[in-house]
Amino acid sequence: MSLPAAFFDRPLAHRALHDRKAGRVENSVKSIEAAIAANYGIEIDVQLTSDGHAMVFHDDMLDRLTAAAGPVRDKTRAELEEIALWDDGGMIPAFVDVLSIVAGRVPLLVEIKDQDGAMGPNIGPLEQATTDALAGYTGDVALMSFNPHAVARCATLAPDIPRGIVTSSYLAEFWPEVPEQVRDRLRDIPDYDQVGASFISHEASDLDRPRVAALKSQGAAILCWTIRSPEAEKDARRIVDNVTFEGYLA
Repeated sequence: MSLPAAFFDRPLAHRALHDRKAGRVENSVKSIEAAIAANYGIEIDVQLTSDGHAMVFHDDMLDRLTAAAGPVRDKTRAELEEIALWDDGGMIPAFVDVLSIVAGRVPLLVEIKDQDGAMGPNIGPLEQATTDALAGYTGDVALMSFNPHAVARCATLAPDIPRGIVTSSYLAEFWPEVPEQVRDRLRDIPDYDQVGASFISHEASDLDRPRVAALKSQGAAILCWTIRSPEAEKDARRIVDNVTFEGYLA
């Protein structure tokens, strides 16, 4: 499945249109509503609860963005929905509720966070929860993950939803939890065809990688993460079909 045209006609707000100084934290309802109001596409992240729900939250741990501590996956949906986000005033939202808010008004790019811990095959429940929530959703939506096993599972669970791989230079300093041999393999994006991907979202500082050009030449859509200035956006658009941005208005 190819990405719908809506994914190319407007920039994608990374973790929604967040601005902590303005009281909108990443992946919050306020940031999502701000992105919709500005007619940006939205990129969000999902994590799994202990009782099998997808929540819109980036980190594995609660500590950075809330007064709570510990892994997201140790809490139930009800517990997480009572945890306030620092400097925002809102709570951690459930994915199904975010879908009701977006309601097809702008395209939604959903990153399924790696649940294996090292990009391995120990995945499944989050992919199931995410695709279950999307049953009946009629807006423009796409799924992606750094973990190719997660993307492959989405192909089985929801073959009609476009899917892609989030890709990276996989430098050891930024991926200490991923074994060297796995990093070396993923760096060359070998799973693109096998998982039935139609796009990648590649690390912005690594866009000149020959493999990116090769995928583009065979028809892959090229997105990128994360653009943080107009200058960086201009440079990236030499190569990419669209940008995921934060910290300025693309």
